[in-house]
Amino acid sequence: MSLPWRASVLTLFPDMFPGPLGQSLAGRALERGLWSLEARDIRAHASDKHRTVDDTPFGGGAGMVMRPDVLDAALAAVSDDRPALYLTPRGRPLAQATVRRLASCPGVVLLCGRYEGIDQRVIEARGLEEVSIGDYVLSGGEPAALVLLDACVRLLPGVMGAAASAEEESFSAGLLEYPHYTRPAEWQGRRVPDVLLSGHHGEVAAWRRREAERITQERRPDLWAAHLAAATHSGSQAAL
Repeated sequence: MSLPWRASVLTLFPDMFPGPLGQSLAGRALERGLWSLEARDIRAHASDKHRTVDDTPFGGGAGMVMRPDVLDAALAAVSDDRPALYLTPRGRPLAQATVRRLASCPGVVLLCGRYEGIDQRVIEARGLEEVSIGDYVLSGGEPAALVLLDACVRLLPGVMGAAASAEEESFSAGLLEYPHYTRPAEWQGRRVPDVLLSGHHGEVAAWRRREAERITQERRPDLWAAHLAAATHSGSQAAL
């Protein structure tokens, strides 16, 4: 039997976990042993009686910086063959392709920063992968860790009821998801598109594709451009 997917979170606030990950799909999967989660207190690796984890930045400036010696000790305690990530606004944007890659690994180690950030040297020494969940600043990396873990856990085998659901979601094919409708067929004078009531699976699939393309083009021109580039490249490869 394969081992469960393992997540280790290094944080100053371990009580923030599992948080919402203890509910719904992720929570049920956690109870079933499909994945495991440990939240480790970074302060446990401080060497002084005050459990100091930060200090003033060299070169001056506002705020404090998390110390490399403390963080290195915390990382060493969980270091194995899992990728180690540092959650930071300056990281590469978290994308579905990254989520799929991480979900296929044995698990992840997530470092949650606080204050002004962490000493650059521990990033370099440990080869930490820097990841961002968006172009905004949070009080710490913990909410970002929750987001990343939720995205990964739902892709683990046995977590979602229908594998096809994950295949049709936004970003899975480089496009945003098409609109959804359910009963009643008419609500407040608004009708469900006739094609969805036709029972013609080919026409439904074509409509959903057109809608996904339209929405992506309107709302995410960056994704649309990447989608067109990928389609052109695929066509060029097929012609070889």
